[in-house]
Amino acid sequence: MEQTNLFVAGVDEAGRGPLVGSVVAAAVILDPDHPIAGLNDSKKLTEKKREKLFIEIQEKALAWSIAEATHTEIDELNILQATFLAMRRAVDGLQQQPMKVIVDGNQIPKGMTIACEAIVGGDATHAEISAASILAKVTRDRQMVELDQKYPLFGFAKHKGYPTKVHFEAIAQYGVIDEHRRSYAPVKRALNQDQ
Repeated sequence: MEQTNLFVAGVDEAGRGPLVGSVVAAAVILDPDHPIAGLNDSKKLTEKKREKLFIEIQEKALAWSIAEATHTEIDELNILQATFLAMRRAVDGLQQQPMKVIVDGNQIPKGMTIACEAIVGGDATHAEISAASILAKVTRDRQMVELDQKYPLFGFAKHKGYPTKVHFEAIAQYGVIDEHRRSYAPVKRALNQDQ
């Protein structure tokens, strides 16, 4: 896995697909003098490994930032634009201004004021993006565990808000909660059935 030159921020997001909660983005500038072993696409790592790396990234990175766009912003803007908003917020939140931003995916966030490059599969090939993907995923998963405590009947700690059979059954039985994304088709359908 390559680590790009100094002051390049890797950016990634977590939570585009779920029906509930925020989309979370992170930006990370790694320190070449303090390499971090085991970085990879967060989805390829165990939860235990992600949690360990989450702490190590925050301790060793030159700069890191985690930001989000809320479920309300997702409904207002659409998920793509809300993701871009979260990414811009993450980059803006860095304690150090990067010279370049590299983003996982095939699109550059609109409105980015710094030189930016989109890299498909970047979370598996670029250490900065991997680090960002870990920060974003762990943060988002923790939010779902908190939501699970608030709504224990929905099973958020297990399915993390994704459109699973268990989640659909919970919506059918208990209805839509405030944190659901109303612009998403399954939530919209459930709301229409309730009327």
